Amino acid sequence: MESSAPLRETAGSPEEAVGERTRARRSIGIIIAAALLIGSGFFFGGFFRFVDTIVNYQTPSPLAADGIVVLTGGAERITGAVELMTAGKARRLLISGVHPDTSASRLGRMVEAEPDMMACCVDLDRRAANTIGNALETAKWARRNGFLSLIVVTSAYHMPRSMLELSHVMPDIRLIPYPVTRPGLTLNNWSEDQGMIVLLLQEYLKYTATRLRLSLGGIDGLADVIGGVFG
Repeated sequence: MESSAPLRETAGSPEEAVGERTRARRSIGIIIAAALLIGSGFFFGGFFRFVDTIVNYQTPSPLAADGIVVLTGGAERITGAVELMTAGKARRLLISGVHPDTSASRLGRMVEAEPDMMACCVDLDRRAANTIGNALETAKWARRNGFLSLIVVTSAYHMPRSMLELSHVMPDIRLIPYPVTRPGLTLNNWSEDQGMIVLLLQEYLKYTATRLRLSLGGIDGLADVIGGVFG
C-alpha cells in the first residue's frame, strides 16, 4: 500500500505573520497620527477664533441698560462698573462673588466710589463662588428687579465663558459685554507674551468645558464638578 503524502500546513510562514502584524501596527499608527493632527487642528483653530473674539470685542454705542453686573476677580472690574454707574448707564449695579467679610463701604473706598451711590444703588452677592454661581445669582437679581437688559463687566479673557453661563440662565435678557483689562495685561501682543499665552489657553479650556456641559443640557452634578475645577 502506498503511504499517504504528508499534509502541507495551510498557514503562512512565521515571517509572513510578523509582516502582517507590522503592517497592522503601521496602519493603526497612521490612523492615530491623522486623528491627532485633525484634533489639534480643530483645537488650535478654535483657540485662535476664541482669542480673536477677545481682542476684537466692541462695546455698543450708545451704551445703556437696566442694570450692570460685575463679576469680581480684580479691582479693575469693579472700577469699570462703578464708572458706568456714575455715568448713568444703568439704574442698579450688582457686584457678584464678593467675599463674605467685605462690606459695601470697603469696596466703595477701594474704587473711590461715591458713598451715596454705594448705599442706594449697589447690591452685593456673597453667595457665588465661581462663574456658574455668578450666573445663577445674577439671574435671580435681574428677575427680582424686572430687568430686561444687563451690562456685563468682567475681564476680557473671562468674557466669553461669562456670556455663555449668563445667557444660558437668562435667555430672555439682553446681555451687553463690557470687557476690562487689568494693568500690565496687553492683549494685542498676546502671542509675544508666554504668560498671556498660558492664561488664554487655560481660559479656552474652561470655555470649551463650559460649552460641553451646556450642550449636554446641564447634567445634574456636572456643573458643580466643572465649577469646582475651573472656577
